Amino acid sequence: MTGRNAEAASSFAVYGTDQGGPFVLVSDHAGRAVPPDLGDLGVSAADRARHIGWDIGIDGVGRHLAALLPAVLIEQVYSRLVIDCNRAPGHPTSIVTVSDGTPVPANEGLTPEQIARRHESILHPYHARITQELDARLQAGRPTVVVALHSFTPEMRGVKRPWHAGILHNHDSRLAHIMLDLLRAEGLTVGDNEPYALTDTSDYTIPLHGEKRQIPHLEIEIRQDLIAGEEGQKAWAERLARLLPEAWALFCATHGSGQTGGNSCNAAGAEAAHTQGQAHG
Repeated sequence: MTGRNAEAASSFAVYGTDQGGPFVLVSDHAGRAVPPDLGDLGVSAADRARHIGWDIGIDGVGRHLAALLPAVLIEQVYSRLVIDCNRAPGHPTSIVTVSDGTPVPANEGLTPEQIARRHESILHPYHARITQELDARLQAGRPTVVVALHSFTPEMRGVKRPWHAGILHNHDSRLAHIMLDLLRAEGLTVGDNEPYALTDTSDYTIPLHGEKRQIPHLEIEIRQDLIAGEEGQKAWAERLARLLPEAWALFCATHGSGQTGGNSCNAAGAEAAHTQGQAHG
């Protein structure tokens, strides 16, 4: 697994290297850090380590996947209890006061200035780094796919979730449907907009960086008990390193001429992605 690159900021870290493939990996909830001035947020260490504090296991999946493809991974380092980087500024769940029944005292009664400070120090730099990555690729005329990585708890409010993974999509479902079919062909139970649905307001990263730019995209959710340990993280990274290039090659074959947003799907890019997938087969 690759280590952290020299490039890092207080709100994000960059892993992996860009070696010409189409994928840009992003992980909104991979971190558990809390700024020193916020102490422990008034939340116990055990609760901060639960799913309310971060997407359990997705850090390992993302970093292994970045090394295997290879690709760049832009990873948020702060806990979602500090600010949720997959929510638009001002969203009711951007800075929560209660999460899955657990109070977050440090988030109570925040002033507009305190909220703005979290936006300026955490949310905006993270998304600016994603924007920078995408701008450079699109200006060079390179095929580009945004892949948002998440994980979900196996049970919520007493209800067990049967899905091994979920694929979320909204306005452009083309690549999502291809990936759904590929994962289901592996014998997996895969949710179609389950356990969450991607909407204009529920998410921020894919609407901002994928839909608004009209860049092909995927939002992938993996059940946390499957990736809590390194063995599961490696297994899922290997699966995605094999299937993502296959999905992209199928997308190019089916929809390549219809892409918009200055992002062309060329034969060389599709073939390179297909070769990547075969290498991990």
